[in-house]
Amino acid sequence: MAGKNDERISKLLEDIMNDRGVPRNIKSSIEESIKILNSKDPEEEKIATIISILDEASNDPNLSPHARTKIWNMVSVLESLKK
Repeated sequence: MAGKNDERISKLLEDIMNDRGVPRNIKSSIEESIKILNSKDPEEEKIATIISILDEASNDPNLSPHARTKIWNMVSVLESLKK
């Protein structure tokens, strides 16, 4: 996920975090995902961990349909980066 992919993913995560339809607890999950993205962990491990966090977040009943769709799209992007 080096370089451009990291920037792209970080931007998409920040877009979700700045969405007014996203509850505080989901924003915390997004912040955690950004920290993981910036960690020195292996690429595959980072992708898998972030997907897991986002998948759990997408099941939150307080999440707006629009924000849930954004999260699902983010998961799709991450899935496409898996090797």
